[in-house]
Amino acid sequence: MTLSHALSLPSLHSSFLCCPLKSKPLATNIIQPKPTSYPHIRALELDQNTIVAISVGLVSVAVGIGIPVFYETQIDNASKRENTQPCFPCNGSGAQKCRFCLGSGSVTVELGGGETEVSRCINCDGNGSLICTTCQGSGIQPRYLDRREFKDDD
Repeated sequence: MTLSHALSLPSLHSSFLCCPLKSKPLATNIIQPKPTSYPHIRALELDQNTIVAISVGLVSVAVGIGIPVFYETQIDNASKRENTQPCFPCNGSGAQKCRFCLGSGSVTVELGGGETEVSRCINCDGNGSLICTTCQGSGIQPRYLDRREFKDDD
């Protein structure tokens, strides 16, 4: 037996390892970090980014279905309740004061040279008030979806 063979370290064998470990000199036994890799499911070979993308897609579909269903149930529940809230712009009267004549029914125009002309208001036809555009004269505050008028432009 030679001296170099007697001083060498023996090979390590284990049934848990696929290949036997060989001892390395101390200078090369420095532990080197493995390159970072994302955990993945071996059966499907999906990495973490793919799993996140699939999860976001499923959540988006759930939200896309859930929100309209929620609004439909709210509309159904609201239609079953009596609406008695007075209209905010007209205070429940169904009419609003004309903004041109300020409710007087006539408009005063200064012509110059100290002359003025009083004429009937063309916005309210001299009535001094207009039908409320929010409640359409009912005096009841419409619900949010009742305010929209769906018109067929065809």
